[in-house]
Amino acid sequence: MISGTVVPTHFSCRPCHFPVNTPSWEEALRVGFSRARASPSSSSFSPFRLIKRSHRHHLRKSDTSSAVIARVSGDGGGAPNASQKQSESPDIEEENSTSSSSADGYVALFVRMLGLDQDPLDREQAVVALWKYSLGGKKYIDSIMQFHGCINLIVNLLKSKSGSTCEAAAGLLRSISSVNIYREKVADAGAIEEITALLARPSLPSEVKEQSLCTLWNLSVDEKFRLQIASPDVLPIIIDLLDDEDLKVKEAAGGVMSTLALSQSNHNTMVELGAILKLAAVLRTNEEGWKVIRKEARNALLELAKNDYYRILIIEEGLMPVPMVGSAAYKSFKPSLHSWPSLPDGTEIEQTFKEPSRFGASELLLGLNISENDANIEEAKMNALIGRTQQQFLARIGAIELDDEKKTQLEASSKTGLTLLPCTDGVARLVLILGLDDEGAVSRAAEAIADSSINEFMRVSFKEAGAVKILVQLLERDNDAIRSSVTRALERLSLSVSVCQAVEAEGVIYHLVKILKEKEIPESLTEKTLNILARILNPSKEMKLKFYRGPVNKSNRGSEAGGETYYSNRKEVFDSSVISRLVEIMKSSNLNLRRKAASILEFATTIDSCMDMIISADIESGLTAVFQQTNLDADTESDADLEEPEKYALEVEEMGLTVSAASRLLTKLLDSASFCQRLNFTHLTTLLRKTLRSSIPVTCKDWVAACLVKLISLSGTTKGLEEDLISTEVTLYETIPRLIQQLESSTSEEAREGAVVELNRIVSKGVAGSTRAIASQGGIFHLVKLLGEGPSERASQAALAVLYSLSMDAENHEAIVAAGAVPILRRIVLAERPEWTRALRLLRNLPV
Repeated sequence: MISGTVVPTHFSCRPCHFPVNTPSWEEALRVGFSRARASPSSSSFSPFRLIKRSHRHHLRKSDTSSAVIARVSGDGGGAPNASQKQSESPDIEEENSTSSSSADGYVALFVRMLGLDQDPLDREQAVVALWKYSLGGKKYIDSIMQFHGCINLIVNLLKSKSGSTCEAAAGLLRSISSVNIYREKVADAGAIEEITALLARPSLPSEVKEQSLCTLWNLSVDEKFRLQIASPDVLPIIIDLLDDEDLKVKEAAGGVMSTLALSQSNHNTMVELGAILKLAAVLRTNEEGWKVIRKEARNALLELAKNDYYRILIIEEGLMPVPMVGSAAYKSFKPSLHSWPSLPDGTEIEQTFKEPSRFGASELLLGLNISENDANIEEAKMNALIGRTQQQFLARIGAIELDDEKKTQLEASSKTGLTLLPCTDGVARLVLILGLDDEGAVSRAAEAIADSSINEFMRVSFKEAGAVKILVQLLERDNDAIRSSVTRALERLSLSVSVCQAVEAEGVIYHLVKILKEKEIPESLTEKTLNILARILNPSKEMKLKFYRGPVNKSNRGSEAGGETYYSNRKEVFDSSVISRLVEIMKSSNLNLRRKAASILEFATTIDSCMDMIISADIESGLTAVFQQTNLDADTESDADLEEPEKYALEVEEMGLTVSAASRLLTKLLDSASFCQRLNFTHLTTLLRKTLRSSIPVTCKDWVAACLVKLISLSGTTKGLEEDLISTEVTLYETIPRLIQQLESSTSEEAREGAVVELNRIVSKGVAGSTRAIASQGGIFHLVKLLGEGPSERASQAALAVLYSLSMDAENHEAIVAAGAVPILRRIVLAERPEWTRALRLLRNLPV
């Protein structure tokens, strides 16, 4: 049976007609064929001439062969109707069946004429006849395939220099590969390799390209051949043919790409070779007659969009995956019949007439012509207005997803339930779906908004389209799926500073705190909620509040008034239950939740009324839980950590960020006398010292060191030796690593000079273990590198002094020499630079 997913074999040419088969004709052709083989130089006899003479004789005898022609051609011919059947005599019906069987008798002859020892013209005529004969369907293809080895002969003809021969051979392979049971034989005969070589030829006729690509399309239906077709040798040719001038070639190339995309293993190769760029360009084109190629391009891109990274690339090309929710869902859309469009910032547009259209045609026309006006508006606002008017107009007349819904019912490839729209229409469509009654559709739209918020432009586009206000209102729904998807969308949108301000202006803090108070919620929802709150209640934004300007409206609210309003709203959401919930989260095992909770509590410390609630909630237990989990000493790495270094490095970084946030919170709390009265200084000091000595990133140790120093200064119980010991630990584990990192990564000469001078000061003070700490952190290499770059005299003298101190330990000699210090020191001495005496003393210490 012919597969329903293969390429239809429609051709404009008509097949060859075959004469009535009789034993005498068979014997004559067999004898003639034998004579032609015996006398290859003789051209007086040709089986094809005999067939043509028989053909003309048969045409004079009867016109009933038209049924055979229609059945074999496959180009629209069909069986005669009932009246015709009744008018035919039994003799004619018998002759029709005999004519069909006569064609089968000549298949063997044509197959033999494909032989390599035959005349090229005869081989061409044979393959053309077989190609047209195969268009009749599976029964005719079976007649050809009963001859073993015919596939190899057909594939060999793809090497021909004749365009018509190549076209017929590729067309015959296309017909054969449309049958499931023969597809493997076609591939095993080397058809993919020969078609690749054929398509690589310059100036190849479009007909040959079309038939060759359609053969690959049929073969790609079988998954085991997709990887072979998607190889770096074949796939670039197919992708380039998407730009071909012939539409049928484009359609065939798009069909191959669509089928190859069904295998996820091909996605990486397709993307690396630029398939997304070409397919997106095809889909964005609005040329007439491109319906098939756009459909194949859409199917291919939808398969690629299942990968998060590839979806981002598709969106960057101006296309957006949008869920298909069904035309019935849009029936709940209830727009204002006499509404007038306005810009998202509240600016009203002057009306030119008083009676808008019932279906919103006035909005549509205004949206389509807004770009031609002299209105000075941003691109995102313009796109929002155009997209909204277009989508609302389609919803009002009930024209959304009618065609797509039919395709979904008929095509298995549409089970994803997604379509691709230009970003302008996609943003407006998603915002439109958010306002529907279908909760499933709303949830899918919110997820799509989260997935599409990949950059600042997209986030601002959703804000200008009105998504923020609707999303915040949806948080009131008593539906876990909607709240989870909406929270995720708001989390992604709030990455933009301007959108984050708009989210806060809509009163989202109240809804998020309400969710946070619910203990029986998924951890993922808690994490997203904390992420949004931490961005809004960022302690670093505290000084910016007084300069914040609220949304532009008629009230002309000043920046100071706006800042006070938002600050007041923030204070109102904090109560004892919220504080207790945040402290409880700090005791959990999720590092990200701990870090966000500590950041929000740090903001709460700026509110006087919250300090007593924080202390009463036993915040010390939360801080202790964070510091106790810091067991990341470099000397105690387990075998599992060494086997998964990337995972271990990520864990160390997350732990460092969490500890840094907790240290900042503790530093702010130490300003409260009531907190200090309840604090166990000894226990926290021990935990912070252990944290300082851990392997967390140096950038995360600055707050730990500052908190430790402040903790010691306020304890009042430690004197003398212990205080000096803590100061030394801060120097060894925070100051020296930070200065060496500054030497390594800073591009400023002043910053590097300050770092090396500070290192020299630490060494000259005789801090115990300072030289060993510098050597263990890789400081020798960076000091020598600084000398080689010809720094200032001050920096050069400081670097030589530190290296000289390091050279007093023989264990460092090998590292100093390996870093290339000797030739640099010799140049300094020979040049008699001001610091040459220091360089000479250092040279004398080294074993050279």
